[in-house]
Amino acid sequence: MTAADATALRLSLLLALATVAILLPMAIGLGRWLAITRWRGRPLLEALLFLPLLLPPTVVGLALLVGMGPASAIGQLFEAVTGSRLVFSFAGIVVASVLVNLPLAMQPAQRAFEAVGDDLRAAAASCGLSPFAAFRKVELPLAWPGIATGAVLAFAHTLGEFGVVLMVGGAIPGETATLSLAIYDRVQAFDMAGAGRLALLLTAISVLAITLLFLLGRREGGARG
Repeated sequence: MTAADATALRLSLLLALATVAILLPMAIGLGRWLAITRWRGRPLLEALLFLPLLLPPTVVGLALLVGMGPASAIGQLFEAVTGSRLVFSFAGIVVASVLVNLPLAMQPAQRAFEAVGDDLRAAAASCGLSPFAAFRKVELPLAWPGIATGAVLAFAHTLGEFGVVLMVGGAIPGETATLSLAIYDRVQAFDMAGAGRLALLLTAISVLAITLLFLLGRREGGARG
């Protein structure tokens, strides 16, 4: 592995970790709210949240590029605060990755909170627990496997993200050029052996993350049994 490949791997891991760290509280809060709300507009909101997974990455990337560009309010605010542009930066691909992976992290959390059930929430309230205490001591431990599943899915998906990262980040070496872009560059250079090695490395990291998730879930299931 070359120094450039090692840098690309480091950027990919940093991007995945940052994405998961930001997504976890969002997935917990939004997933729980969607699980318990009776709002009639919930199906439409869920459909809108799933759009990034259904639309082509180029379409999502273009929308984010326009929405975070120098001419946008978000882009101008970020530049005024930090002195740098949001697009074609590591911060920009983090924002893009969070938006794209939100449904992957949110839906398992939502399904986990739905499985808790209103009866258990009512029982916790009848025992004198405040809503926050019931959430912390009852709901969160029960829903944690679903939350962890969403986190691992988002981590693995972020590692392999290509189109949106390329559109928003621009493949700048050392800043936005992730491992998936390094694989693309190797293919463009007809270095199929090098591309294959990097692809195997990316696959191995994803498989390891998913395997650890299954082991954790089996251990937790055995402890409950």
